Parts: sequence; structure tokens; C-alpha cells
Amino acid sequence: MSAPAPYTAETLPFGELVPVTVHFDDLDALGMLHNSRFPLLVERAWGDYWHGHGFGYTGDWATAGDMANVIKEMRVSYEAPITRPGTYAAHLWVEKLGRTSLTYGFRVCSADGATTYAQGHRILVRVDAATLRPTPWADEARAIARKLARPEALPDAS
Repeated sequence: MSAPAPYTAETLPFGELVPVTVHFDDLDALGMLHNSRFPLLVERAWGDYWHGHGFGYTGDWATAGDMANVIKEMRVSYEAPITRPGTYAAHLWVEKLGRTSLTYGFRVCSADGATTYAQGHRILVRVDAATLRPTPWADEARAIARKLARPEALPDAS
């Protein structure tokens, strides 16, 4: 059986591969990436993706806009150990875009996307920084999120 072909930006069927780095000190006593580091890699990749599209947090939640969000749920399934430091990727995609929530899927994978080490999903809720109550995503954020939509994802709930 041959290995899966590496993905490129042109052949990735949906979503985006965002590079992530595993450092030696991310490994546990058994020489494997510690389970708590997988969500951290995904979080950093998600931040890099949004920062690359002009969204960021500059120290003032009142002006953070769509960056003011909280995690409602996160599920991770560990498929294979990462046993070496180096460059890997987080494959990110959107499963569902609601009025105030966003569900995205992810894989922590090899840099070429061919090998999956962990996969799962996370649900975010956009909140108003002053009240911490759910508030709608801005049109610009919604448009960017739609670019990551998995083809079979549920339709937009706008």
C-alpha cells in the first residue's frame, strides 16, 4: 500500500494547512508530544490564521471585536503519537457557522497533510466584551470563515 500523496494548497480538498512547530520540550517523559500540546498547537494555528487575515488582540477587549470569543466545547481524538520535534501542520476547516457560534474541525498532521496524529472539533461563541453575552459575528469574519467551509458542512445559519 502506498503512502497518501502530500497535499498542496491546490490539492487540499477543503480548509487550510497552517504550519505548527513541535519543540523538544513539548515531548513528555515517553518521548511523545504531550496530550495537552495538541490543543495548544491548534489554538496557535487558529490564531495565526486569523492574524493573517487582519484580526488580532492588541490588549483591549473593548476593541477586539470577533477575537472576543470563548470555547463552548472541544473534542480531541488522538490517532498516532508525534515522537520528534519539527514542523507539522494544523488542518483547519469550518463545519458550521451560526449567528453567534462557529464550529470548526481540525487535524494535527504532518506538514504535508498526509499523516493524521489527532483530530477533533471546537465550538466557539462570539461574545460582547462588556457583557460576556453571545453576540453576532461581523460580516468580515463570516466571509473569511466561509472560505474554510468543508463542502459537506451545514449551511450558514445567518
